[in-house]
Amino acid sequence: MKNYEPRLKKIYKEQVAPELFKEFGYKSPMQIPKLEKIVVSMGVGEALQNKKLLDAAIDDLTTITGQKAIKTKARKSIANFKIRTGQEIGAKVTLRGAMMYEFLDRLVNVALPRVKDFRGVSQNAFDGHGNYSLGITEQIIFPEIDFDKIERVAGLNVVIVTTARTDAEAKAFLAKFGMPFRK
Repeated sequence: MKNYEPRLKKIYKEQVAPELFKEFGYKSPMQIPKLEKIVVSMGVGEALQNKKLLDAAIDDLTTITGQKAIKTKARKSIANFKIRTGQEIGAKVTLRGAMMYEFLDRLVNVALPRVKDFRGVSQNAFDGHGNYSLGITEQIIFPEIDFDKIERVAGLNVVIVTTARTDAEAKAFLAKFGMPFRK
């Protein structure tokens, strides 16, 4: 297990990095965009009334990512939503290293093609600094989730953080990994 290298990491080293180096004319290999981390989060507003929903969300995220999810707390009180500072209202996982590459591989090649009426992901979801945000409406697109055991169908957010300086670099970087952008 020590010599194991994820498939996408190998593809990055052998194909993606050299192509980006030529395409953008970098002067140093350190300028080539890299994956920094992937954050997968799930907001569970109904957890205020039913704590089991938050536990189910944590179990789902742990199953999907292969890493233990943590509970997130509200930072501000919002009277209209009956939320107080410090209440647990969500869950998140931060993936780095091999787990990050494995998750991206499964997301691009297995989960996204299972979305109903899928035509590609938006090209406009970059934040201006080379990071990409993706909203998924149903966690059941991941094959790890047992459809019969879920409490309720919930959405999740995936943020792919890269070292790219511009959105164009990040888009080219993710497209070479096989991210299915809408034409």
